[in-house]
Amino acid sequence: MLLIELPSPMKLIYHITVLASVVLLAGTACSAPPTTDAANVENNASKTNTNKKANSRKPQPDEILSYKKVGDIDLTLHIFRPDDSTADQSRPAIVFFFGGGWVSGSPQQFYPQAKHLASQGMVAICADYRTQSRHQTPPTACVADGKSAIRYVRSHAASLGINPNQIAAGGGSAGGHVAASTAALTSFDDENDDTSVSCRPNALVLFNPVFDNGPNNWGHKKVKAYWQEISPAHNLHADMPATLVMLGTSDNLIPVSTAENFQTKLQSLGVRCELKLYDNQPHGFFNKAKYKETVQDMDVFLRSLGYLQE
Repeated sequence: MLLIELPSPMKLIYHITVLASVVLLAGTACSAPPTTDAANVENNASKTNTNKKANSRKPQPDEILSYKKVGDIDLTLHIFRPDDSTADQSRPAIVFFFGGGWVSGSPQQFYPQAKHLASQGMVAICADYRTQSRHQTPPTACVADGKSAIRYVRSHAASLGINPNQIAAGGGSAGGHVAASTAALTSFDDENDDTSVSCRPNALVLFNPVFDNGPNNWGHKKVKAYWQEISPAHNLHADMPATLVMLGTSDNLIPVSTAENFQTKLQSLGVRCELKLYDNQPHGFFNKAKYKETVQDMDVFLRSLGYLQE
């Protein structure tokens, strides 16, 4: 073995560099394996979208305003507007709710979709709501905040430049549950809400939503005590809005059969429900390889309802 004597300062730097490399490799080798929990899946999807797509285009909302205050918590709406929008207009709108298993997440998850729809003439909004990790709240608070957000947008439609009769709700995973809940559920209203203002959206755009919380379906354990009241699939009615559901066939949290049953129930009630399946796509796929395809399918659906111009 050839030994090379280094001057003391260089030797010290060399030893520090080697030691740092060993520690880095050890940390990588000991990392925890990935889990299949919706919060982790959706957070990873959100981070992928934020890092690879959102940051590359750097979409930023035109305005962030508070729609609800709970104690010292300010919940906000992140609003994207068309370049030529004015306050006296009455445009179609959509409110997006992020995913994260009711545990975590960020409104930024749907910034790219919101920016896109604003460029097509809609007012697109990404709503924040309370989650377990940040506010130590249960899923019922997520639903209450979702309802409050829709009510705020509808009651402030004039100042926001929005048509109060053309407000869609959208969301992914647990955010899809929140969006569907605003349309389906009669419970879990915030006690401070003006319930004379409808929280029911006029359309739903759902990305791999966890909208069936019955036994053997995702989220049941978290809402076991009140699952029949909080599961949208078990509270469907004839006044549900037209709905688009997008789901990957390899989703490990939501079986295709669950989405098909949801579609069948709505159609039996005379409600339009379209189900788009994406081959071999996992949970959270809509912010990854199929981003453009899901946006195109969303556009077609919204255009058919008159929310986007031909």
